[in-house]
Amino acid sequence: MSRFGNIGHRLYQGEISFDFVGRRKLWYSISGVIVLVAAIGLAMGLHLGIEFKGGSVYTVNKPGLSVSQAQDVANKITHDSTALVQSTDKGDIRIQVSSASEVDATTFTDQLSKELSIPANEVNAQVIGPSWGHEISQKALLGLVIFMVLVTIYLAVAFEWRMALAALVALIHDLLITIGVYALVGFEVTPGTVIGFLTILGYSLYDTVVVFDTVKENTKGITKQNKRTYSEAANLGLNQTLVRSINTTVVALLPVAALLFIGGGILGAGTLNDISLALFIGLAAGAYSSICVATPLLAQLKELTPEMKDLTKRVAARRAADAKAATEREAEPTDGDESGEDGSEPAAGMVGQRNQPVGRARGKGRPSGKH
Repeated sequence: MSRFGNIGHRLYQGEISFDFVGRRKLWYSISGVIVLVAAIGLAMGLHLGIEFKGGSVYTVNKPGLSVSQAQDVANKITHDSTALVQSTDKGDIRIQVSSASEVDATTFTDQLSKELSIPANEVNAQVIGPSWGHEISQKALLGLVIFMVLVTIYLAVAFEWRMALAALVALIHDLLITIGVYALVGFEVTPGTVIGFLTILGYSLYDTVVVFDTVKENTKGITKQNKRTYSEAANLGLNQTLVRSINTTVVALLPVAALLFIGGGILGAGTLNDISLALFIGLAAGAYSSICVATPLLAQLKELTPEMKDLTKRVAARRAADAKAATEREAEPTDGDESGEDGSEPAAGMVGQRNQPVGRARGKGRPSGKH
C-alpha cells in the first residue's frame, strides 16, 4: 500500500485526524477575505464578451499572421485599442469589435482586407446585437435560480434543511469567488464562461453531498451515546472522505489545467480560456468549500439544537469522570511498593528479607555438626 493510501486508511479508521470542524473560525476568516477581494473585483466590473454587449466578430485565416500583427491592424482601423484579438484552436484569428466602435462592419471588413492583403470574401464577419446578449443573460440567471431552488429542495428532503442551507452557502461561496477572479484578471465573460459556472456548481454540490452522506452515517443515533459530540462525528466523516475529495479534485484539475495553461497560455488558443479558467477556479473552490465551509457550518448549526447541546454536556461530564478516575488510579500505591504501611522506608538490613523463611527451615539439609 502506498504512503498516501496508508494515510487514507488511517484517516478512515480514525487513527489520525485533522480538526477541520474545530478550526472553523480560521476557515471562515480565510473565506471572508477571499470573498471580499472577489467582491472588490466584481465591483470593478466584468469584462463582458461581445455576445453580451453586442458588436462584430471578424474571423480571418492567413498563414503567418500573428495575434500581435492582427491587433495592430485592428487598432489602426478602430483608432483605439478596444478590439480584442484571439487565436482560435483551428488556427484562425478572431477579432472582436465592440458595438461602441464608430466603424461599421462593411468598412471594417474592407479596411481589414486591404491591410492584410486578403480578399474581402475571406473575412468572415458576424454582427451580434446587444439584445441577444441580454436575452442570454436573463436565461442564464433564471437557470441559476432554478438550479439553486431544486438543490435546496433535494437536500432538505434527502438529508435535512441544515445540510441544504450549508450546501447552498458553499455554492454561493464558490460562485462569488469564481466570478470575482474573472473580474480581477480581466478575462472575457462569454457563453462558454456561463457553462463553466454551471458546471462547477454541479461539481461542488457533488463533493459536498459525498461528505454529507458520510456525516449522516456517522451521526445516526448519536444522541444515544456519550462518547462523541456531533462536531467530532462530523469531523470524522470529513476525514474519512478527505483522500477521496483530494483525489477527485486533482484528477479533475489536471485536464482543465492543460486547457488553461498549455492550450490557452502556451499554444495561444485564447478561446479555451473562457471555460477553462471558470472550471479551474471553481473546482478548486468547490473542494475547499465542501471541506472547510459546508461541513463546519453544518456542525455549527447542529450544535445549536437542544439535543446536541445536551449531548455535548454529557460527553464533557463523561470525559471529566474518566479523567478523575484515571488520576485516582495513578495515585494508588502499587502491589510492589516497598514502603511501610505508614509510607516510611524499611529499616536498614531488612531489605530483601521479607518473605524469607526463618528458624530451622533455614538449615534444612545441612549437617548439624553432632556425631
